[in-house]
Parts: sequence; structure tokens; C-alpha cells
Amino acid sequence: MALDYRKCAEEIYSHLGGKENIISAAHCATRLRLVIADNSKIDTKALEDVEGVKGLFDSNGQLQLIIGTGTVNKVYDEFLAVTGLSAATKADVKAAAASRMPLWKKILKTPGDVFVPILPAIVASGLMMGLVEAIPKFWAAFGESDWYSFLDLVANTAFALLPVLVAVSAARVFGGNIFLGAVIGLMMVHPALINAWTVGNYAAGEIPTWHLFFFNVQQVGYQGHVIPVILAVLLMSTVEKWLHKKVPEMIDLFVTPLCTVLITAFVTFTIIGPTFSILENWVLAGAKWLASSLFGSLVMGAIYPWTVVMGLHHMYNVIEAGMIAQTGLNTWMPIASAANFAQFGACLAVALKVHNQKTKSVALPSALSASLGITEPAIFGINFRFMKPFLCGMAGGAVGALFGALFKLGAPVYGVTGIPAIPAVNNVPLYLVELLIAAGVAFALTWVIWKEDVPKAAPVEEIPEETAEPMPSVVRCAAGEMLQPTKGTVIAREDIPDDTFAMGILGDGVGVVPEEGIVYAPFDGTVTSVFDTKHAVTLEKNGMEVLIHIGVNTVNMNGEGFTAFVEDGQEVKAGQKLIAFDRDAIKAAGYNDTVVMLLTNSDDLEGVECGLK
Repeated sequence: MALDYRKCAEEIYSHLGGKENIISAAHCATRLRLVIADNSKIDTKALEDVEGVKGLFDSNGQLQLIIGTGTVNKVYDEFLAVTGLSAATKADVKAAAASRMPLWKKILKTPGDVFVPILPAIVASGLMMGLVEAIPKFWAAFGESDWYSFLDLVANTAFALLPVLVAVSAARVFGGNIFLGAVIGLMMVHPALINAWTVGNYAAGEIPTWHLFFFNVQQVGYQGHVIPVILAVLLMSTVEKWLHKKVPEMIDLFVTPLCTVLITAFVTFTIIGPTFSILENWVLAGAKWLASSLFGSLVMGAIYPWTVVMGLHHMYNVIEAGMIAQTGLNTWMPIASAANFAQFGACLAVALKVHNQKTKSVALPSALSASLGITEPAIFGINFRFMKPFLCGMAGGAVGALFGALFKLGAPVYGVTGIPAIPAVNNVPLYLVELLIAAGVAFALTWVIWKEDVPKAAPVEEIPEETAEPMPSVVRCAAGEMLQPTKGTVIAREDIPDDTFAMGILGDGVGVVPEEGIVYAPFDGTVTSVFDTKHAVTLEKNGMEVLIHIGVNTVNMNGEGFTAFVEDGQEVKAGQKLIAFDRDAIKAAGYNDTVVMLLTNSDDLEGVECGLK
């Protein structure tokens, strides 16, 4: 008996606590995705009993009801009609779910959202910077060579202009114009300003100052800073959006950008920047006081990573230079080394424990970079993003710094930490012990406390391994035969509505104009690859290499409307479900849904014959 889509939608709606309790609704290939205002008003048990609902679960702020391929879109249409809601995309639903987060979660989430897109740049630069700085410690002549100068420039670029990268990414996060964001970032490191890393060399009266109304603004850049840049771009995005709503369209194109940049620049240099300069002075004064005692060293070992997050850590060079001038020994370095090496240990634990390959690919090089004293990739890419590893690193840094202070470790140089500082430290064996303690404590705590946030597995329909009726043979050769991959009308390869397929460039085969949204295995064999976008799969058997491609140009859908039931390397049986696809979604996106099956190595096989017998 066919499902009554209207009745299903009405029953779902009746158990959700009323229209005012539904913030947003969308659907994917198999699930109805809802953002609910108050989950306590939902009758979960009743929802599970609704005919047509095959399961439900809550994930990332979304209530997801499993309805099934080809059915969910019809139930969704009826649901919109019943509730009077407007259609939303999955992105809309995600945004609505994110908006329900508590304020503290939003604040912690923002740096991660900003830094994730720029991770490749800072991970690569951080790793190279650590290596370039380390080599001269063991090979002094390299430090005077042209190669060192060149590689130092390449490695430093991302960090010297970090505010620009942060500003562009922050503009994306806050919904502002990314090019205006870039202007704000460039403005904060403009060459006309004194470099923030060298401002300590100037006497108080030597720093040039602007007098803007009643503000006295020191002309100092924001190299290495993060928080002021994010706040500046947040302001920029807010001003820009407000102006777009208020300024008449006729003059919006030039008035809005002009006013946005001018207002943001003024507030950044007069309020946001100076506020953080005051904070810097407080941090530096407090750091000098804390570093003079065992307890203070423990505290600084713990909070040092927070100053990295705030972009204040480069100012510690002033403390280190002062220590060397007064006593000839920089005892601040072991504190920083312990803090940095602890973040290495925490990041390494994540790299070894995590199953997500994308996270692992970031964590491993980031950990190596941190061991060389460049912790931004590890902190922003992994530890601070997941928070618990960051806190475990703080604990490891505290213990390691206490050990270093207890044994009065130090060095007659500054600006290096971690492994590169080994040749300069006054007691190498104890310094190595300090690093092992810091990293070991952080690693052990992270391994025990941090757990990978694996999304709750969605209950899935039981997938029968074989179709209800056997499919006919459509491609044959000496090595075997291939069955029709989906129900529908078989067409010759030459009639496939795409020149690449029709001309046989990728191999001989057939097309199928589908009657349903399921692709089945054409033989007993092995899945060699499932495309990331899930619109295609390759299989192999007895030397036959087969591509099954769903639709024409559907790669542009980025996986929307496709569900894979198999994975790389899996053994499958003829007739087993491989991929489900939403035909309506493909057509709505403007693409043809013809399923193409090609024997990609047909030129190497004998007796190839295509078409129904």
C-alpha cells in the first residue's frame, strides 16, 4: 500500500509542539531535517510510530527523520503545505541550528570557523619556519646564506601577513565582503606602520602618533595578532550589512564600501587596537612578576597558550631581552618551551587517536611544527578548536615550566623554543627532561580525556543485498558480463547526452534512463572507488574495470541528493545496492539523470558487446 504523504506530514507536524516550535525545515536524499526551538515539546515516541518514519535521531542541533529516497521529498512538500513554512536548504538548516548555540559556544566556535579555511597556509608556513630556524642552530653557515634568506621569506609570509588571512576568512564567517575584509587586514599591517614585533626597540617618545579628535593613536601594526583582527572584521561586516539595508541602491555601490572601511578603520585604530595594547601591557607586567617565582612559572606555563590565541606572545621578547641585559640568562625561554611543547604533545595525541583522516592530516604536521616552536597551526587548527586538547596542553605546560624554574633552566638567547633551543640552553639533559614532561603530561591527559566527536550514527534502513528481480545483461565480454545497473530504459552509448561518454573516450558501455533512484552492482566484484561526491562508483572483476556514473555533470551537485551504501575495497554481490540518488534533485539542479555504465578498459578486453540481448 502506497504511503499517504499528506497524512504522514500531518502526523509528523502534530507531534512537534506546534508551528512556533519549528524554526526551519529542509530535506536531503533520505531524511527530513528540522531545527526545533524546544526539544522538550516533541513527542519522540509518537514520531517514531508515524507510518513512513523509519527512524529518527538528533545531530548537531537538527532533528532528522529518516523517511527514505524518493519519498522524503514528497513528504517534505506536504509538510510545507501543512505548516505554512518556507522551503529551506540544508545550509539554511545548519545555520539555524548554529544560531541556537549558547553564546559561549558561539564564541569558542568562531576562531575555529575562521582558522579552518586558512589551515593549509599556516600549517605549511609553520612547519617550514620551524625547520628554517632550526637548521642554523646546527649549521651556522646556513644562517648567512642566500638560501636561508629566501626560505625565511617564504616561510614567514603567512605569519607576517597573518591578519590579512584572518580578515578574509573572518569576513566569510561573518557574512561580510571578503575584499573589504582583506583591506582591513592589510591596513592593520600596512608598511607605513611600525612593525608590532619591533616596536619594543623604540623609546616611548619615539613612536609616531596620530591625533584624531580626542584620540592619540600610536602608529603601530598588528603583526601576529588574531583577536583584534576578528573583532575589526566583525564590526566591518555588521556596518556593511546595516548600510546595505539603509543606503539607496543608486549610491550603495560606492557609499557602502567607503563608509564601511572608514568607520571600521577609525574604530579599529582608536578603540579596538588600543584596548588590546593596554591588555598587552597588563599581560607583560604580570608575566614579569609571575616568571620571578616557582608558582608564577607554573601559572605562566599554563596561560602562555592563551596569549598566543590573543596574539600577545611576540611581546615577550621585551621580557627576554631585559633578562639577558640584566643577568645574561633568559629564564623565560624554558617557560615558553614547556608551554609550546605541551601543545605539541596534545596535538600529537589527537593525531594518533583521531579516525577522521582530514583531521589527522592537519594534526600531524601541526604537531611537528609545534615541536619546533611554531604553535599557531597546532593551537588554531586542532587544540583550541577541540578545546580539551588545548586545556590538557595548558596542564602539561604548567608542570614542565615548574620543572624548568625549579632547576633554573635558561639560555643567553631569545626568540627560540622547543627543539631549536637545545643548542643554546644552559643544561641540555634537564631541558630535554622538561620537554618530555610537558609533552608527556599533555599527551597522556589528551589521550584519556579527549574523545573524537563522532556524529551520532543515523539509523539506516536495512538494505537488501539483492534486487527484487534479476537485471538483464547489458555488457558482455570474454572476461564476463555486466547486468543493468538500475531499472529503466537501456540506450546505446552513442545516445548518452554527453559527448565524452557518447564518443567512448572513457570506454564502451551503455546508458540507462532511470525509473527509480537506486544503482545496483552489475556483478559479483570489488568496489575500487566511491567518488567523494557519491555520484559515481568504480568496480572491478576478472580484469573488467567498470565506471557507473549517475547523471551528466552531476559532480557539480557536490554530493547533494546522493547516498552511498558501500565504501572503497568492499566486496559486493550482483544486485546489491551501491548508491541512491534523488532524481528530482538532479532535475531541479538542471542536469540529466541518465545512468552511465562503461567498461573503462574495453580496448584491452576481447569480445566486448553492448546492449540488451
